[in-house]
Parts: sequence; C-alpha cells; structure tokens
Amino acid sequence: MRIAVDTSPLHGHRTGVAVAAAELLDGLRAHEGVEPVPYVVSFRARLDDGERRLRLPAAAATRLWSRIDRPRADRWLGDVDLIHGTNYTAPPSRRPTVISVYDCWFLAHRELASAPVARAGRALRRAAQRGATIHVSSHATAEVARSLLDTDRIEVIHLGPPRLDASAIEPADAEADLVPSVTGGAPFITAIGTVERRKGIVDLIDAFALVGADEPDLHLVIAGAPGDDQGRLEQRIAAVHTDLRSRIHVLGAVSDATKQRLLSNATALIYPSLDEGFGFPILEAQAHGLCVVGTRAGSIPEVGGDGIELCAHSDPGDLAAAIRRVVTDSARRADLVAAGRTNLDRFDWDRTVSEFISLYRRVIDEHTGSVSP
Repeated sequence: MRIAVDTSPLHGHRTGVAVAAAELLDGLRAHEGVEPVPYVVSFRARLDDGERRLRLPAAAATRLWSRIDRPRADRWLGDVDLIHGTNYTAPPSRRPTVISVYDCWFLAHRELASAPVARAGRALRRAAQRGATIHVSSHATAEVARSLLDTDRIEVIHLGPPRLDASAIEPADAEADLVPSVTGGAPFITAIGTVERRKGIVDLIDAFALVGADEPDLHLVIAGAPGDDQGRLEQRIAAVHTDLRSRIHVLGAVSDATKQRLLSNATALIYPSLDEGFGFPILEAQAHGLCVVGTRAGSIPEVGGDGIELCAHSDPGDLAAAIRRVVTDSARRADLVAAGRTNLDRFDWDRTVSEFISLYRRVIDEHTGSVSP
C-alpha cells in the first residue's frame, strides 16, 4: 500500500501539525506492507531524501484548488494508492483522499481568517464535496466539521502524545538559565502556543490581573510565536497595573529545551483556548507532571480527561477562579497531576498509526469498489 503523505508542514516553524505529520510518517515507515511517499507543495523548499515536489507555489495551489480540480497531483505522485493531506488541504487526484483537519475555527470564523487561510478553507470545502474523507483528532471537532463541511465522511482518530526529549531538560545550552532569570526564581504559571485569537491569550491577561492582585509573588510566562492576536495582547498588557505588568513575560517563540524547562518548573499550564482540535501541550504538561487549567472548549475536556481543571471559555473571571484553585491548593494540584499521568495511557502513537492504516485500507477498498472495471 503506497500512501502519499503531505510533509509540507515539516518545512518551517515546528507546529502541532508538524508534530502530527512527522509522527505519522515515522510510524508508516515502520509498518511492513506500507510505503509512504512524502510530497511537498512548494517551489522553494529544500527537499529531504525521498520527498517529491508538487511544482506549484503553495499560495497558487490553494487558489486553484479552491475553484477547479486542476492540476491533479497524479503526474507528480505516480502510482500511489491514496493521498493523505496532513495540513487541511490535498491536491485534486483520481486517487482516494484523506485530509486531516485539526480544528474548525477558521471555517466557523471566516471574517477572522487571513487570505491564505481563507483560500485553504475554500479548497478544503471543495475537496469534501469531491468526496475526500476528513480525519479529525477529536469527537468534538467531528461534530463541527460534519456541519461546516456538509459531509458525513468524517473519521475520528486521536493523535498520540508529544515525545519527551529528556536531554533537552538538562542545562546544556545558552538558554539554560532563561526561565529562572525571567521570573527571578518566583513561582509562575505558563501558557504555550502561537499568539492567535483562537488561543484566548488576551483572556488570560485579564484573568491574571485578578489572580495576581491576591498572589503578589506569582508570575505569568507566555511562550509562543507571534500570531494574529499579538497586537491585542500587547495592548492589553500595556493597560494593566505597572506591578502586574512587570510580572507578565512574553518570550515569543522558544526552543524545545526552553519549553520543556517551562513545563518542568511552572506551577500550572494554562490553556485558555476558545476552540481546540486536539491540544498537544495538555498531554505534554501531563507527561511532565504539571497540572493543567483549560477551558471547556472544543477537544480540551476530551483530551485532558480527569487531569485538567476546567472553566468556561471567554470568561476571565471563571478562568481566574480555576487558576486560583490550583495555585493555592497543593492537594488539588497533586490530584490533577496523578490523574494526568493516568490520562496519558489513553493516547499512543502506535495505536494512532494502526488506526490510520485501517482507515486507508477501508477508503481504498471503497474507492476501488466504486470505480468501474
């Protein structure tokens, strides 16, 4: 079984989509009888060994694929049995297609989507109309995708947990002292993720203003690449009291080593998203023995299980109350940590890859049965 796998997410900033694509590719390579055929939609990306190039600029490709079913990918991919678009889109093809959709925020809030994201959304809708099977990583996302994409071809396969690199926690590079130097060794809570509207980071600033007034030693550390909410975040921080402002630290994008040090030293991970398709940081925090506060939005309750303190989304007051509970109650934190470690047993990459292979076989068989001899 030859599966064309979009590895474009691996060429650029390492996001959750890239983690998922890399783990899937490695898992498929380890399975006898499965041959992944990695492909990249780009003119410029420097290809790794074995990758094939669809000779189209990504922007031009999504612009075309949102309007017409040309050009097909078959000329570049050759004799594959199925195409898996790992990043919301896939090229038109005579082959059966699976497309991974991690969240539907950009479909539900078109007015907030950038032009490239809006084009990808239109290409995704067209692919769904062509009969592509849509993979989602949570049951919460499945309900939304079924409605917004107007298709019943929705398949839920949970992703696995991020793998920990124990060596990254050791103070082996110039960033070793970054975390304690930022907070002066004081206790801190942390939020990790791109600063985009969907992540609710601005609500976290409002919640911290409430908690911080009662907890004068507590700091907030925000780590993540700038996104479409960076401007609002900076404005909201500038508006808080000077003392609170001095305890809010925005690091921007950080290395894996710094991220793991944050998770190893924080009092809690705060996950205030307005929507979420899966949520790798939740499982990563649980693997580090860190308690998590998160909203009842999207997949967060589904993925966090019993190892997460839940609150309403878009409600800084309720978020502040949840943060205050875990910061001030060590017994509650210990319970969440224990439940989080147990929760991790529900997620496994080997099982995830096996479920994908079963899905591929089923979709290929359906396609073969529908094609006249």
